[in-house]
This record gives sequence, C-alpha cells and structure tokens, in this order.
Amino acid sequence: MNVLLHEVALAAERLAEAGVPAPRFDAEELAAAVHQVDRGRLHTVPDADFDAAYWVAVARRAMREPLQHITGRAYFRYLEVEVGPGVFIPRPETEVVAGWAIDKLRRIDVAEPLVVDLCTGSAAIALAIGQEVPRSRVHAVEIDNAAVGWAKRNLARAEPALAERIAIYHTDVDGCLPELDGEVDLVISNPPYVPLGAIVRDPEVVEYDPARALWAGEDGLDVIKIIERVAARLLRPDGWVVVEHADEQWADAPRCFPEEAGWTEVRDHRDLADRPRFVTARKEGSPL
Repeated sequence: MNVLLHEVALAAERLAEAGVPAPRFDAEELAAAVHQVDRGRLHTVPDADFDAAYWVAVARRAMREPLQHITGRAYFRYLEVEVGPGVFIPRPETEVVAGWAIDKLRRIDVAEPLVVDLCTGSAAIALAIGQEVPRSRVHAVEIDNAAVGWAKRNLARAEPALAERIAIYHTDVDGCLPELDGEVDLVISNPPYVPLGAIVRDPEVVEYDPARALWAGEDGLDVIKIIERVAARLLRPDGWVVVEHADEQWADAPRCFPEEAGWTEVRDHRDLADRPRFVTARKEGSPL
C-alpha cells in the first residue's frame, strides 16, 4: 500500500469516529481534491508527492464542515458545480426531481422548451436542464446575494453553447419575470421547505447551509405557496410545475396545487430511497 492509501485508511477511521456518515468516501474525495486526481487514481500518487495538507482537510471534515465546502465542488447529475459558504449544496435526491423535469421536457412537442428555475441557488438544476435538453432556454431566479454569486460563477465556467441558453436573475421569486407570463413550458424549484422549529440534527446543515435556503414558515410551505402562484402566472396552458418538498409534506405539498386554482394531474413522487420528495402538477389547458 502506498503512503496516500495508507493515510486515506487512517483518515476514514478518524472521520468515522467523528460521526461522518460516509467516512471512506469522504476520505477519498478529500485526498483526490488535495492531490488533484480522480478518486480511482489515488493509487497512482507517488509516495514523495503526499501532501500533508490532506490532514488539514481531514480535520476540517472531522469538525463536520461540509465535504463540498472543503473541496469546493459538488456533483449533480452529469455536472460538477462550484459551491461554498453562502449557497445550498445540491443533494442527490434533487437529481431525481431534475430528472423528472428533463424527461418531461424531452417528451413535450416544443422545439425550444422555455423553463424557469425558481430559487436556483448554485444553478445546478438550471445547468442540468440546459445540458440535457439541448435546445431548452432556462431562466434561473435567486434573491440571495451570495447564492447569485455562486450561480454566476457556475454559469461562467459552463460551455459557451450551454451558458448562452441560461439567464440568471437576481430578484425575488414573487413577482418575477412578468414578461414571460403565460409562455413557460415548465417551472421547477427546490425551495426552502423546513418548518420553523423543526429539529435538524446534521451539523453540516444547521451550521453551514444558509438559513434562507432552509426555513419556510410554521409548516414549511410558505415558499411553495408562493411558487404555486408564480407558476400559475408563468405557465402556458398544459405547462408543468415541479417542486421539491420534505418527506413529511407528502400530503400537504400537493394540496398547495388545488383543482379550483386550475391545476390538474397533481401527483406526488418518491426519490431513489423511496421517500416522498416532490410534487408535479399540470396547468389546465384551454377549453376546446
């Protein structure tokens, strides 16, 4: 075993003792970031190239600083995005939400689908849709100053052909993009949805995720209700809305899209762990 692999094994033990959920994975990711190689090529790092900065990174992770803040990157579907303090780190479960939207956009009979991503954060969803639906145009909305900075940074490092089809708006979701009223094919959002007073146990979330990206009123539905109103205004007849929610909101989140407000085919969906994760609804079409 070379020096780096030996150090990774020791680091995994230290991270496990600190309660890190995936200690071996995180130890390898930190080693890959410090030594600038892929995880699968850690064994190729010569013993003489071992960087003691690795143990500085391990110590930060043992203190429960998010892995992505230390490495400066997060993976989302087929993308690598830059993240850090001030922006919500995209989660694997949100990949399923984006995947549903991408599949829907590929099926609709529109040459250049128009999409709005509300509460875009790092712009991971917007970039994934733009990448996987090549002729789509995505308008990404975010109010938080720090998050907008990360979104613009990720857009700037995207391929030009992708970046030119995505626009970022630094504004409030409520009242945004009136020029697109009645024209949008799909609205998607991973909004704040944690109820005030909820107990969040993960230090990575409590201490590092921006509060503005987490909390959403007494029942956690405040922002989802705003998104319902905005989506109803933006969507064309037969357009779709896709909104992530907390596990416990499997019944309440769909109720935010009532039939009397013009919503049909309201469904709740589960993620890969079989937990309730997101609601979809179709705006009622024009009468024949």
